[in-house]
Amino acid sequence: MNMHFTRSRAALTAAGLLLAAAPTTYATLATADSSAPARGKPYIETRLLFGTARPDGGPAVTDRQFTAFVDKEVTPDFPEGLTVQNGRGQWRDANGTIEKERSYELILLYPEGQAQARDRSIEDIRRAYEKAFGQEAVGRVDERAQVDF
Repeated sequence: MNMHFTRSRAALTAAGLLLAAAPTTYATLATADSSAPARGKPYIETRLLFGTARPDGGPAVTDRQFTAFVDKEVTPDFPEGLTVQNGRGQWRDANGTIEKERSYELILLYPEGQAQARDRSIEDIRRAYEKAFGQEAVGRVDERAQVDF
């Protein structure tokens, strides 16, 4: 019985040491890539989320209409490039109805130092879409990113 107690105690001690070392090991792994060389330059990534259903029940915004909108309203201010992705989304409108609709995600990348100047253009794009297609809102997400081309 004493031998069994000693083995159990040794096993518990070993387990305790492993658990105590786990946070240190995890922290080492979590920061291990900090020695990787930094890539790119500081940029802002702005994603705009455009719904296509019209609140008044009119026809949904078509691919052709959206492409024409991007050509007219976005490309002149972001000639360096952009990405458009198709999506499906939902949101609760001003009347409390959950609207499920086809959508577009527009991704813009620009140097962090241009954020203040680009903000006005981005807000103009949002308002132009809302006005042109009778939308309640255009979603916006901004994040910092390291970008390399």
